[in-house]
Amino acid sequence: MAKQLNVGLVGYKFMGKAHSSAYARLPMFFPTDTEVKMKAICGRDEEWVKQSAQQFGFEDYELDYHDLCKRDDIDIVDCTAPSDYHKKVIMEAIANGKHVFCEKPLAITLPDAREMLAAAEKAGVKHQIGFNFRFAPAVQLAKQMIDEGRLGKIFHFRGMYLQDYIIDPRYPMSWRLNKDICGSGSLGDLGAHVIDMARFLVGDLKTVTGMNRTFVTKRPIVERMEGLSAKAADDAPLADVTVDDATCFVAEFENGALGTFEATRFAQGNKNAMSFEINGEKGSIRFYWERLNELQFYDATQDPGLQGFNVIQASEGIHPYCSHWWPAGHVLGYDATFVHELYEFTQAIANDTKAKPGFEDGVAVAQVLDAVDLSIARKAWVDVNTI
Repeated sequence: MAKQLNVGLVGYKFMGKAHSSAYARLPMFFPTDTEVKMKAICGRDEEWVKQSAQQFGFEDYELDYHDLCKRDDIDIVDCTAPSDYHKKVIMEAIANGKHVFCEKPLAITLPDAREMLAAAEKAGVKHQIGFNFRFAPAVQLAKQMIDEGRLGKIFHFRGMYLQDYIIDPRYPMSWRLNKDICGSGSLGDLGAHVIDMARFLVGDLKTVTGMNRTFVTKRPIVERMEGLSAKAADDAPLADVTVDDATCFVAEFENGALGTFEATRFAQGNKNAMSFEINGEKGSIRFYWERLNELQFYDATQDPGLQGFNVIQASEGIHPYCSHWWPAGHVLGYDATFVHELYEFTQAIANDTKAKPGFEDGVAVAQVLDAVDLSIARKAWVDVNTI
């Protein structure tokens, strides 16, 4: 008999729309014995959330996440609200026995993240964090190749996440620039994805040291925001920016590999440029998010005259999700990564298996973020395991 999982989604803007799109397409591309129903969406602006419920395909809406979490007809609570709401929503959901999916960051402080993990484990509910970049076809292929030993011993990981959308000093003081709401700036928003990618592909980080800058220290107070777009009145008063605009750090991995990391919102010409390169004894791989179906591979075991970086089209039937989508060569996009991660989450619930990446991965990334911040404050190397 088919099992039904009813979803309650908190948040209806950028990430809310991304998750809603994924839930809506699950039965089309990933049909299983488990039926996922978009039961209710939650937000504070009744006009906006009611419109979102209709537009995204939810049966109902709520204005208070407490009410959503207490509903008997909700099995999963998925939180895509701003970061300062993550702990509130998730802890309420866990207290009501719901399975929980949380967009990153897990929380705005490491102690809060650890408390959320402990609560989920104690309650025995499934938990997953939204590191959707793991689920790009080429990244899944990179993981497969590394696990198969095609790169051999890993020497280097270098990762970057570059954007440019706040270079204009007139860009408003959105919640992403307020530490009390977001917890961190470019490091936590962008760098967290690169850190998770490094952990996923190479392993845990051992020690770190970094530096950061806030290039624009005051901005006009925001009037309205959706996604990364924000507006402010011409005469809006200025507020202090309380997060970093750019952070760079270097790291040593537990396995001895060296890492370099850069996260910035001040890289002119870069819209969403997450990339990494991994160098090993047998070869290297390169990945660029803005070409997310491609993986570049240098095979050092080939004859010298045949060596060179080759471009692999990861849509050619070799990544684990390919058979669910289009014929070979018909590439996937950003939105497919959310379908993949929510497929894995709902299947973990249906089959009573461990969801990955779980809250423990969110805690591990938060631990690195705190270690980097501490290294900047001390101007010294910090052991991640002491945080």
